[in-house]
Amino acid sequence: MAYVAARGGEQAIQQAETLFHALKGKLTLQLVDQIEQTMPYLVDRVMGEASLYAPRLAALAIAQTGGELYEAVMLLRAYRSTQPRLAYAEPVDSRRMLTVRRISAAFKDIPEGQMLGPTLDYSHRLLRTDILDGQPLPEPEPLLAEKAAPRTYTPVADWHRATGLVTPLPEAAAIEPGDIPDLTREPLLFPPPRAQRLQALARADTGGVLALGYSTMRGYGLIHPTVNEVRLGYAEVELKHPLTGEPFSLGRVRVSHCEIVSNSMKQNSPGQPNLELGFAATLGWNEVKTIAGSMLELGMNKPARHPAHSEEFVLYHTEAVEASGFCIHYKLPHYVTFNSSLDAMREVRKLRAMFHQTPSPNGHHPAEPALAPAAATKPQE
Repeated sequence: MAYVAARGGEQAIQQAETLFHALKGKLTLQLVDQIEQTMPYLVDRVMGEASLYAPRLAALAIAQTGGELYEAVMLLRAYRSTQPRLAYAEPVDSRRMLTVRRISAAFKDIPEGQMLGPTLDYSHRLLRTDILDGQPLPEPEPLLAEKAAPRTYTPVADWHRATGLVTPLPEAAAIEPGDIPDLTREPLLFPPPRAQRLQALARADTGGVLALGYSTMRGYGLIHPTVNEVRLGYAEVELKHPLTGEPFSLGRVRVSHCEIVSNSMKQNSPGQPNLELGFAATLGWNEVKTIAGSMLELGMNKPARHPAHSEEFVLYHTEAVEASGFCIHYKLPHYVTFNSSLDAMREVRKLRAMFHQTPSPNGHHPAEPALAPAAATKPQE
């Protein structure tokens, strides 16, 4: 769609930006620190959609944009594009990840147990209006567990494979991290390799992923899976030493992932029925996104009878920056194309009025010109 770039007074543009910042308050280091410390899940969402793990910079982007998430994501992506690629980290093994939350909806008991971790899933949704009256929030009483929880957990899917419910993983050669397609540097082509599909879901708009994932949950898709495992944790960022080749850790980052299972049994299917897996992961802790994303990931292996099963539909329409940018561009001046369509509409109206008001010699109105569409007639039942 063509549109005309905005032109106008530089002073008016500067005043508009000044008014925006004045309404959201002053940008200070203290504000950035408060956002980073008190809004970790919001910071995680911005980092995940921006494809850059930098909590302080994400908090700065949120503060600078007044909490306008699409602008914050765009700021962080723009900053990331200016930074050099120094090295490629080793793949993260969830078996070694420091896990703080790990639950399964498929089984009451799973190997090594359920671990609730930090969550509001089982809390009352009550707005604490007493805080507005100046009453302090009571400190929760510390609860001591009988024994410490394990630091690491075996994936539930490994248990399925051991019991024959899931097809074993094929033998595969080791992959160099630098050989994996990088969606932040390469365009998305269709059909994409699974690595690009997972990358696109990892940085997709949370709301978009939820909307399309929800459509499959409500029965518009071909699957109705069960959450096999949701996991929140800290993953080691490991690099290989340039001299010794031994891996070493640069630190930990927050990550989340979800794996869903669905029964692949079909009528008259010659194969052995088993469980299919869908997977999604992202930087930061974002359970809703990974649950919906894992359902979309599995659904994209199915015939495209529904938009949520189409890779092109899902991956293009959940791209946060492109989608928000195209929507926002409608605010820019479109008066040339719009007035052109108005001129065409006025001309059609003028011609119709002229032909309807000028009678023919026999007293009848002439036939409609070719510009007017023929009246549709409904066939007899």
